[in-house]
Amino acid sequence: MRIAMTIFLLVLLGGCAISEPANPAYYDIEPGNLPPTNIVLKIPGLTPCTDNPNHSLPLNLGQPVHVLVHGCFGSSGQFRGLAQVLAFHGQQTVCFTYDDRAKLTRSATELRRATDLLAEQTRAPQITIIGHSQGALIAHKSLTDLPVRPPGHRADLRLVTISGPFNGMAVAQTCGRTWLYPLTLGLLPLSCYAVTGAKWTDITYSSHFIHEPGTLIAQVSKFLKIDTDERGTCRREQGGHCVQEDEVFSLAEQRNPIVETDRRTQRVQVRAGHVEIVGDKRVAPTKLIAILQEQGAIHATAPERLSAFNRLLARVYQHDKYWNSTP
Repeated sequence: MRIAMTIFLLVLLGGCAISEPANPAYYDIEPGNLPPTNIVLKIPGLTPCTDNPNHSLPLNLGQPVHVLVHGCFGSSGQFRGLAQVLAFHGQQTVCFTYDDRAKLTRSATELRRATDLLAEQTRAPQITIIGHSQGALIAHKSLTDLPVRPPGHRADLRLVTISGPFNGMAVAQTCGRTWLYPLTLGLLPLSCYAVTGAKWTDITYSSHFIHEPGTLIAQVSKFLKIDTDERGTCRREQGGHCVQEDEVFSLAEQRNPIVETDRRTQRVQVRAGHVEIVGDKRVAPTKLIAILQEQGAIHATAPERLSAFNRLLARVYQHDKYWNSTP
């Protein structure tokens, strides 16, 4: 039993990205075509999408804002490249940071309060929340009926979720089997808590969080749900062989009819790895960019600016090989 539990916990940990230490090389974002800054804010939970410890938010009043939400073990710096893609197209971004071990509803409530403050202090006409993996669950929950005060400024809200395990995480199945709790003398729930924190009760297939995800509030005008077919994908190769798979969640884990039946939902399925879809500091998320442009979340790139855009991607993601081979 002890060996089986150890293996289970290791697998569970493998379902998250590995966080990287802060790097001064990733402290800044190229301004691109962003509107000039005319206000600098500090909002709890919101930071620039960089590794910079300075969490001041330089923004332009009255302009739309994208809020990016990372998955477990992630960081704001993970989305620095995507923030620069948006900046190139004149679109502002901020990132949401949260306690990775907290209950997901708590993190979602903190995100909602931060989003409402952002709307009030910037008078943004539109706010788009984009969440990946566990961040997708938090992003969706944040825009349901939560116990928060009504916002002073009602922005048009849009939601994008990417690779979200809306049907519960398969690796956490054992944690959801309540009949095992007395048989393990209470060790099973204690072990689940030790690894993931209080959120362990939310990520199982049998949890209240999964079975009752909530209905999106009326302010949400569009919900883009991106599901990834991750079968056979590879996160890291060495010597022509895959040494780390990029398959984390199956399509069955991502599909949930309760979430998908909302009339505002547009579902897109793409063949991509779990990390590949959002990229990292070295690999550009080209498939995600294409989908977000098709769906209007990122502005289309003007034909005369395509070469400059490709150069930006190669520079930002330090991945010249791909762009040098692209016609």
